[in-house]
Amino acid sequence: MERHETQIINRLGLHARAAAEVVKLATTFEASVKIHRSGEVANAKTIMGLLMLGATQGTAVVVETTGVDEVQAAAALVALIDARFNELE
Repeated sequence: MERHETQIINRLGLHARAAAEVVKLATTFEASVKIHRSGEVANAKTIMGLLMLGATQGTAVVVETTGVDEVQAAAALVALIDARFNELE
């Protein structure tokens, strides 16, 4: 299992388009991918769970991966979050 803490830094937080990017990336891995926020946990392969986290700008989150490609999955998801979900703002 891999666990990495990071912070949502884009202005709009984990909104619908950003959550869709997370799901799109997470589903390319066999590993289970979860995002934790303040005691709440969401499956990163489902958009509704991610949106229910209500992660706004400045929110600390933990990316947790378990499975055969867990290291690669964790690194890719953290990189996406740190890159502001590839948004300009």
